[in-house]
Amino acid sequence: MANKNIEDIIILGIETSCDETSAAVVKNGREVLSNVISSQVPVHQKYGGVVPEIASRKHVELVLPVIDQALKEACIDLEKINAIAVTYGPGLIGALLVGVSAAKALAVALDKPLVGVHHIEGHIAANYLQYKDLTPPFICLVVSGGHSHVVFVEDYCKFEVLGRTRDDAAGEAFDKIARVLDLGYPGGPLIDKLSKEGNAEAIEFPRVYFNDGSLDFSFSGLKTAVMNYVNSKMQKSEEWSKADVAASFQKAVVDVLVNNAIRAAKMKNINKIALAGGVASNSLLRQEMLKAGKANGISIYYPNPVLCTDNAAMIACGAYYHYIRGNYADYTLSPVANLELESIC
Repeated sequence: MANKNIEDIIILGIETSCDETSAAVVKNGREVLSNVISSQVPVHQKYGGVVPEIASRKHVELVLPVIDQALKEACIDLEKINAIAVTYGPGLIGALLVGVSAAKALAVALDKPLVGVHHIEGHIAANYLQYKDLTPPFICLVVSGGHSHVVFVEDYCKFEVLGRTRDDAAGEAFDKIARVLDLGYPGGPLIDKLSKEGNAEAIEFPRVYFNDGSLDFSFSGLKTAVMNYVNSKMQKSEEWSKADVAASFQKAVVDVLVNNAIRAAKMKNINKIALAGGVASNSLLRQEMLKAGKANGISIYYPNPVLCTDNAAMIACGAYYHYIRGNYADYTLSPVANLELESIC
């Protein structure tokens, strides 16, 4: 059983699911004492994307120094930590293994509870750090390089996935189109910046909505349409605008994301929608969600950009709600690359 007699519950979180090595200390699920993030973006930029083996090796180098820095910035000793939290999926299996191994070692050495956290659950929890009064139920639109989910957050540890991508995640599509436009990596912020110079109505790219009423996403057709447009212009030596392509592509993605999120809220009769994940930092997505929210009487929430990217504070926050319920992992906890959100509820 969780120890409910402790006035302050302090959790050390560890996140290594992709290319950020992060450790954080969070008090009582909502107060961030430290949140150290070591990004590998400069390492992977030359390859145009994350190289899993390189990411794993960098996590091995960085995980202990990052944990030490998080404890130092929080001005707290390991002995005062109540639990160790770690992302155990989904993500790159080698990268996840580094974080899980470090967390298990600390839990054993300190005789502290170990809490495994689903990565998407962590992204959802980032909103609790930003909005201290936010409570379930609400709809969460989780959009990142690896995920595009519409989730009904019924309670802190109870989720229903209402929609997900059937092919490319939104962030993955941004990265691929940024590569087509020769903008660099990561693509999301670069397309967002360039799109401000373009006309979002210049090119009519496709929006995919399923006839069966599904809230699922599909961005592969949009990606192909953009590539065909660019290739056609180049082959015919016709003039075209990168900024217009970026703006029109971004608008097509955002339209579908906003539409499905609003539909989900109406379906569940919920008047709160939260954004989460790296793409939640996109300026057009925030702008259009706020506009749609106002038109439909729905409150919109989104974290600061640092909490949208992969970070350990969101993992520690998510773990808090498992900890107070006594939902601990044992020392056989293993990383799961394709972990389903429903499987941990």
